[in-house]
Amino acid sequence: MSVLSNPYAPSPHDLISNVNNFQLIESTLREGEQFANAFFTTEKKIEIAKALDDFGVDYIELTSPVASEQSKKDCEAICKLGLKAKILTHIRCHMDDAKVAVETGVDGVDVVIGTSKFLRQYSHGKDMNYISKAAIEVIEFVKSKGLEIRFSSEDSFRSDIVDLLNIYKTVDKIGVNRIGIADTVGCANPRQVYELVRTLKSVVSCDIECHFHNDTGCAIANAYTALEGGARLIDVSVLGIGERNGITPLGALMARMIVSAPDYVKSKYKLHKLRDLETLVAESVEVNIPFNNPITGFCAFTHKAGIHAKAILANPSTYEILNPSDFGMKRYIHFANRLTGWNAIKTRVDQLNLSLSDAQCKEVTAKIKKLGDIRPLNIDDVDSIIKDFHAEVNTPVLKPVGIARDEMTEEPENKRFKLSK
Repeated sequence: MSVLSNPYAPSPHDLISNVNNFQLIESTLREGEQFANAFFTTEKKIEIAKALDDFGVDYIELTSPVASEQSKKDCEAICKLGLKAKILTHIRCHMDDAKVAVETGVDGVDVVIGTSKFLRQYSHGKDMNYISKAAIEVIEFVKSKGLEIRFSSEDSFRSDIVDLLNIYKTVDKIGVNRIGIADTVGCANPRQVYELVRTLKSVVSCDIECHFHNDTGCAIANAYTALEGGARLIDVSVLGIGERNGITPLGALMARMIVSAPDYVKSKYKLHKLRDLETLVAESVEVNIPFNNPITGFCAFTHKAGIHAKAILANPSTYEILNPSDFGMKRYIHFANRLTGWNAIKTRVDQLNLSLSDAQCKEVTAKIKKLGDIRPLNIDDVDSIIKDFHAEVNTPVLKPVGIARDEMTEEPENKRFKLSK
């Protein structure tokens, strides 16, 4: 699908947009480990890492190797798998962390330090001069080892813009691969995201990565807007799991991006693997996939109202912006309810290999609706009503030939009957 034929694509005149050229940093094994229910064994981490790699993510981000002894061993084990995705680890802006990280075999190191007044006062207690010096020391050390390096501020949207511009320009000059913006508390809105990314794009030459928490429900919108503003990389996790309400969900972002950049998304990611990937992680952290989860929620491609069902049966694009087959999914017409329409019932009649006219389908639909007003229905209820109605209208009626009605009570032995419908 070309940009010109897709009204949801970025404007071809918007030269800074990366909607058609984005990358994913998949953080289920870092941010996702901070989810309340998460405890990944080494074996489970390897299984998830392989599944993410098979899906096609660009980077897999792992918990800092200084978090625990096992975290270090897990990091080393995943680095030895030979995956196509590049392996990153996430560390504090401190030389002790950096020295451990570069020895694990990772392809790159993600460095972060808080820059907002809240974190500078109540977290690490350092001023911006200290942050700049520490950043330069760590970045130059990691670069000397031939690894990719990202420097990110933490709590970016509550940081002073002058502080941000100064630190980002400093690290850009010494050659980071990318800078990171982190909406650590989920306070940002899309307008703020676009303005900050555009501003940073004008002062740095490296790529921009964005990390959005979902406390106020804006993570997906913020991620998309960041790409429009010129950011190139988005941090995601499966089902969005992470600290508190987590971050931008991988699957939901795919739903957004396939609408805007269908050719790019389909060519790069194995979308049909998404359901298995989400099921793997959901079972690992003992949660259910939400009913309204984009793409894989059990209601995602379910149509219930009669007017919707009629249109969907004629042309799915009428009420679907996503094609379920792109994700290995199927749509479902929910006909067992009082909102159902006769077109949906007619489809069900055909599925049951029965034959009813349109008028008869409308008649049986009325029966279904009547029962649906009394109690909830299931498929068996509807099928029983349809089958009983079909039997009723198709059962032959016996009519006596040549015998008066009052003589029928005597039941003579040699009466002749004919079949009449």
